[in-house]
Amino acid sequence: MTQQTPPPADSAHPAGDPAGPLDPLLCFDLYAASRAVTAAYRPILGDLGLTYPQYLVLVVLAAEPDGAAGLPIKALGATIRLDHATLTPLLRRLEDAGLLTRRRSERDERSVVVALTSAGREVASHFDDVQCRAAEVLGLEPAQMGQLRDLLRAVTLSATGSL
Repeated sequence: MTQQTPPPADSAHPAGDPAGPLDPLLCFDLYAASRAVTAAYRPILGDLGLTYPQYLVLVVLAAEPDGAAGLPIKALGATIRLDHATLTPLLRRLEDAGLLTRRRSERDERSVVVALTSAGREVASHFDDVQCRAAEVLGLEPAQMGQLRDLLRAVTLSATGSL
């Protein structure tokens, strides 16, 4: 029996190379795609001084019909699928940057509500450009992006039971 010499540690299998041990793993392709998409957003969001998770928070808050009223942290966390312990320092940094406020709910003192400031709304006004630039980087047609989004949502629903 002959022993195969493993490839050097710095070599990588190109995408689609059937010799790669990770090629049959859908989970790896999802992981790699997620990292690649997040990395594609990094320089675009860097122009606005945001990280990807901060961007997601601001997108959700900017979409609120009455942005001044704000959104409870619990609802925000459920929307972007982050727990309270992860979300709290993220919100603190956005508040320190002057992009949002945190305050106790007038209806329920146990609940903290976050809302965009005028500076946060100004940053959010650039989000259409962010999406256009990201779409260019990803190189997908709008129909392909819709199909991919539908597939990813179906995978999320199957894996977690919720969207």
